[in-house]
Amino acid sequence: MMKKIIILLLVIPPLLLAAIFGYVLYNGPRMTVQHHFREFQKEMPPRVVGTVTVRRPDPSAAESAALKNPLPSSIVNLNRGKVYYQYYCVFCHGDTGAGNGPVGQSYIPVPADLRTEKITRYGDGDLLRSMLTGVGHEPVLERVVPQEHRWYLVLFVRSLPQAR
Repeated sequence: MMKKIIILLLVIPPLLLAAIFGYVLYNGPRMTVQHHFREFQKEMPPRVVGTVTVRRPDPSAAESAALKNPLPSSIVNLNRGKVYYQYYCVFCHGDTGAGNGPVGQSYIPVPADLRTEKITRYGDGDLLRSMLTGVGHEPVLERVVPQEHRWYLVLFVRSLPQAR
């Protein structure tokens, strides 16, 4: 009699757990009915009465145009720029800067082709400002890319059209 009770205590709980698991697996919630929202589909909640929207001052176009890259265009600096480009930019803009990176293809609009004439016409300061706060970057890259890496990135992006 004792053996039968021990066997029942060892067999029944796992069978009961398997039955519960099977029930939940087949009759539980489905991922297809769970809601998901994309960033561009979200509606912003109304602003709380009495609050004021604060925006960080953006350098004006005149201030940006006055900035010049202090780094010489040397092989060493371009190689450092390439390392930083691969760290910060390649996933969206791709290896050649064509805007075809694996992550960037999921964005709407897709990232800019950094080799175009429009980009090459930018002054150093305008290019830097656009890289840090342009469409798709705001305000992430400005917080992520350290000051000491920024001008190397400008040098490398300037070299992309020649690498075509």
